[in-house]
Amino acid sequence: MQKPLSAAVAACLALPVSGTSLAQSASAAVEELIVTGRAQDYYLETRTSVGSKLDLEMLELPQSAQVLTEQLIIDQAARDITDLYRSIAGVTEFSYSGVTFRGFRDSSNVFYDGVRGDPFSGFSVPQIYNIERVEVLKGPAAALYGRGEPGGMINYVTKKPSFDDQTEVMLTAGNFDLMGAALESRGGLTNNIAYRGAAFYEEQDSFRDNADSKNLQIAGGLLFQLADETSLTTTFDYIDQDLGGNRLRGVLADDDGNFIVDRSFNTNEASDFQDLEAIALQGILAHRFSDSLAVNATLRYLDNEREQRYHEPRGWADVNGDGEANQDDGFISREFRDQFRANEELSLTVDFTYDLAFANVDHQLLIGGDFFTVDTEFDYLRARFEGDNVLNLNVFSPNYGETDPSTYNLTDLNTDGAETRRIGLYIQDYIRLNDQWSVMAGFRFSDFEDTNKANGFVYSDSNIAPRAAVVYQPIDTASVYFNVSESFNPVSLGDQEDVAEDGGLDPESGIQYEIGWKQEWMNGAILSTVAAYQITKQDVAQANPEDTGPADGIPALLNLGEVESNGVEVTLVGDLTERLALTANYAYNDVEVIRGVEGDSIGNTIGDGRQFANAPKHQVGLWMRYALPAWNSSIAFGADHVSEQFSLNGQRVKPFTVYDASWTTAWDAFEFQLNVRNLFDEVYAVSGFIERTGHFPGAPREVIAQLRYNF
Repeated sequence: MQKPLSAAVAACLALPVSGTSLAQSASAAVEELIVTGRAQDYYLETRTSVGSKLDLEMLELPQSAQVLTEQLIIDQAARDITDLYRSIAGVTEFSYSGVTFRGFRDSSNVFYDGVRGDPFSGFSVPQIYNIERVEVLKGPAAALYGRGEPGGMINYVTKKPSFDDQTEVMLTAGNFDLMGAALESRGGLTNNIAYRGAAFYEEQDSFRDNADSKNLQIAGGLLFQLADETSLTTTFDYIDQDLGGNRLRGVLADDDGNFIVDRSFNTNEASDFQDLEAIALQGILAHRFSDSLAVNATLRYLDNEREQRYHEPRGWADVNGDGEANQDDGFISREFRDQFRANEELSLTVDFTYDLAFANVDHQLLIGGDFFTVDTEFDYLRARFEGDNVLNLNVFSPNYGETDPSTYNLTDLNTDGAETRRIGLYIQDYIRLNDQWSVMAGFRFSDFEDTNKANGFVYSDSNIAPRAAVVYQPIDTASVYFNVSESFNPVSLGDQEDVAEDGGLDPESGIQYEIGWKQEWMNGAILSTVAAYQITKQDVAQANPEDTGPADGIPALLNLGEVESNGVEVTLVGDLTERLALTANYAYNDVEVIRGVEGDSIGNTIGDGRQFANAPKHQVGLWMRYALPAWNSSIAFGADHVSEQFSLNGQRVKPFTVYDASWTTAWDAFEFQLNVRNLFDEVYAVSGFIERTGHFPGAPREVIAQLRYNF
């Protein structure tokens, strides 16, 4: 017997309101329930290619990974990646787009559809309107993806053209004058060509003084089904982001982690800004030669330009002229930075997969390579302190508008840019020894070259990064794995130039040992992962304590540093019943400097024995949704707890817990969603930086209302 439409809509709300029409037939909803015996996949994703470039079950992947589904993104009203950190075990915010990943600060291990080319690179936080899902791999990824920190990587899977006809209109409103609109349409143009077109605009004032944001994104593409076994997917993404009052620094705090001014404080003037314009063009060619041999090639082009003008705090000012800076006077000195950055990037990645049987053992062989080049421009002008007409700012009673950038004495710092080239070749074999035992092994050879465009200085080197892992599945619903994997990250071009006369610096290297247990529960409705790891990062470039100055024949930097990260992560994701879905995680992480130089920065901290900056020992994240079919509605609740942290200067960042809630309801083809973030208006800092710039404040209570119409 077929259910009425209202019951079908309620069933859709109890399961995924996934951007597909809520007016789907009741018979389809009933059929799904009968076939699976539970809610269809909502937050739970059981397959991924991240970390292996093979289509594997999560239970088969010998490494910890998470997939944040489109439905989770929708339910949390997430607009940028920081909105999702609560759902990723072992990941917290560092600053801007930077994250702390298993204790290590990183902003470079960002991929789109498995390749490099981040349109938000620099100081912008990745927006996720055009993202279908977010894949997170924990631990080193160099065996397949090349350079990066050993904590992990984030891969954004973009929305693609589809033959499934669907159009959605969305309106957004909220406090801080939030207004936005979006339109997305996709479907078949012919039997062999599909399209997607989308546009998104949003603007909002900030809780920070003199700050606001405007985001415009236009995206789309075409899918060409060239033959039964051949497809070409093309996409484009245009981004125009205007951030007023940026680049945002923190709020001044004392050593106990208390803000000494209101969390709305900002050192920038109303005329300051950061503008980003980027375009990304991408083509993915997939072809299957036979049932056992396939190739996938991705070509990505990116052009990214960022212009920013902002006032940087330089510490307490000496307003009395007695040679002493006094906090009681309430004034800070500032410098003004006028910067232009541009990246032109091109990447090509080609992967061949071959399934074969040899000696009665099944193999999935991956052979691939990638080429990545970046041409950067960098112009930098600066004015400092009152000597260059940059007036001091009273932090307790801000005297905004009294200083005039048009009168500043700007100095050109004669920066230029760099050219970067990366080439990688890799091979991997996934061997199924029998129904219970599997082995994964492989390595990557990377060759890299950096050139300073201003003076022609060139540095080049190469690296081999191996990985080996074993998986044991005692039953179909459980697996135990162990992996050993390595990372490498070339030292910056500037540091290489500093020591060129005395020999180059080796890439920073890392090695991880990880053991884990994955388990499906309730007939596959829940997937849990428990992972324990140790990561050792070596060859960290640090100041040479024996250096006496320029031209002394002693290198200024040496590969001295060593850092160790130990931790345990637990994740639980599932669609438990027809009404209840959740994602929950806990992470314990302890990062210690094993070898350092007192008084010199070693990545995120200073000296031996210090806890890394913005590396909390404990993190807890929760989000669960419960359907109310009688009202065609659902409610959701979330919590995010981060324990005590320390800034780069060792100032305490107090622990915090914030709560979120949402309500969603639907009628006919309409869906209304109301989210409240920081439900109890907690005053807190998400992370710290250095003392003169303060701690980064968390946002106060925010209300977001969204109305969707599907047709």
